[in-house]
Amino acid sequence: MSSVVKRIAGVSILMSLLLAAAMILGLCLGSSGPGVRSVGELMNGLSDPESLYYTIVWKIRLPRVLIAALVGAALSVGGLVFQAILRNPLAEPYILGISGGAAIGAIFGILLNLSRFPGVSLFAFFGGMGTLFLVLLISGGKTLMKKEFLLLAGVMVNAFCSAVIMFLISLTQDARIHNIMFWLMGDLSSGGGDEALIMAILLLPCFVGIFWFSNAMNLLLMGKEMALSMGVHVKLITVSLLVLTSFMVSATVCYCGLVAFVGLVIPHLLRLMFGADHRVLAPACVFGGGAYLVICDLLARTLPPQGEMPAGVITALIGAPVFIFLLKRTE
Repeated sequence: MSSVVKRIAGVSILMSLLLAAAMILGLCLGSSGPGVRSVGELMNGLSDPESLYYTIVWKIRLPRVLIAALVGAALSVGGLVFQAILRNPLAEPYILGISGGAAIGAIFGILLNLSRFPGVSLFAFFGGMGTLFLVLLISGGKTLMKKEFLLLAGVMVNAFCSAVIMFLISLTQDARIHNIMFWLMGDLSSGGGDEALIMAILLLPCFVGIFWFSNAMNLLLMGKEMALSMGVHVKLITVSLLVLTSFMVSATVCYCGLVAFVGLVIPHLLRLMFGADHRVLAPACVFGGGAYLVICDLLARTLPPQGEMPAGVITALIGAPVFIFLLKRTE
């Protein structure tokens, strides 16, 4: 077994243990219901399946924890991909406007009273892909490796998407406006077991595909010419990664709204811990991003004295200072 494989396995095991610990905390803690002892009894089959505790843990908390883990993994890996393609530490799906475009599509689906899957999901995907192509079109005529043009285009499209979202919400005169506003801030509370299963089916193949391209991302970071000389089909790999990432982001937006800055915080933290090899970082981001959002969602459920807040509020409170810090470093 080569040293790289050993390193990938070791980091993946460590981060998977961290994810498992976060998920157990997510099951055990909450604003009401069972604690650690009761959850332990449930896991050992010592509790009545008809009890309220059983319903809270297995029907409410478990799907929410699974969705948080999947969304965190997708956004974290998405940030890693954008940072590699653009060679820019500030690149992230939310900042580039992909999340905003998917949100516009999802809002159209919601206003048309479509089912969450496949109706709203398809609208979100086409919204995210449309935004991606718009960003590429604005930076068009330039190579995809010109990070300045692509990042600036993403920032401008993101601002436009925010305006369109507010315009659509202003046209909504019924009770759905409150639900849309809460969802836009990153709401993980509305999903159930079926939604968690659908998200897993959609996202897991994307994770595998991005790991498959992880060595190519290492070469892309060295520059276009170097990547070409090493046999990397730069345009094909770049477009494939952008499409995969946009698909993942669209799926997460459809179910959870806009969860900002996960793709900024986690890749940078893991890069500091484990180095810049994307073969190690890709699986680490899957597990680490999942653990991070599970903890953020746990804080969102437990910090308010009454009710709860969207998990996106917690991620923005953490991510915005990190963004400012990275912005100052890149001056």
